[in-house]
Amino acid sequence: MPVAHFLRQTLSPAGQAVQHLAPPWLHSPMKSLVSRDFADLADIYRHNVNLCLLERTFPVDMEHFVYTALARKVGVEISLRIDPLQFDFGEIWPQASVLPGYQTWLDDVEMLVGAFCDLFELREAGFRLYTLDKAMCPRFHVDRVPARLICSYGGIGTEWLPEYALDRGKLGMGACGKPDDCSGLILDPTAIRQMPAYAVGLMKGEHWEGNEGRGLVHRSPAPTAVQPRRLLLTLDML
Repeated sequence: MPVAHFLRQTLSPAGQAVQHLAPPWLHSPMKSLVSRDFADLADIYRHNVNLCLLERTFPVDMEHFVYTALARKVGVEISLRIDPLQFDFGEIWPQASVLPGYQTWLDDVEMLVGAFCDLFELREAGFRLYTLDKAMCPRFHVDRVPARLICSYGGIGTEWLPEYALDRGKLGMGACGKPDDCSGLILDPTAIRQMPAYAVGLMKGEHWEGNEGRGLVHRSPAPTAVQPRRLLLTLDML
């Protein structure tokens, strides 16, 4: 059974989204779930879950492709709407197509787009693919979308904060212009988590129905001398 179809069937016996089953007045503490089972991404529909993190084994040929592309500074910067049933994924990054392992990586991208659209019953997804040598969003924040999938194929992964380790009142304007490390936002600096390379992070944002004020708090990591660049894929609900 295709991964996307299997994800869709796990939502409920009738294959329907369970987003509306939780009473709107129920506000239990938000939590993050970590798994190695692809089907567990469907747990994002639980009312008290704002992150499903799927840890995956990195195929050797894909790892070699990503490492080579980043080392040779083969850049890409794409932002578009994708219908996975109509789009030619070979158009995404033709400059890198000559590198070994490219097709394995491309197949994975296509699979993630299809699974994302199937999970949320979308015809299209907002697709972004970047090679980055600096933090795109260096401050902790929440996304103004219903849900976003993020995968760092190479380089340092996205950082996030569990609910017990943050003061949401210090997000954005609440920080009064102070940086994260002295605004009071981070209650426990040792609790900052990082998504591993190749892992799939499925995050709820502020525009998920009933999730206002409870979106996952995360930020882009700062590059290092050892990992100066990253290859980042994000998918958004439109």
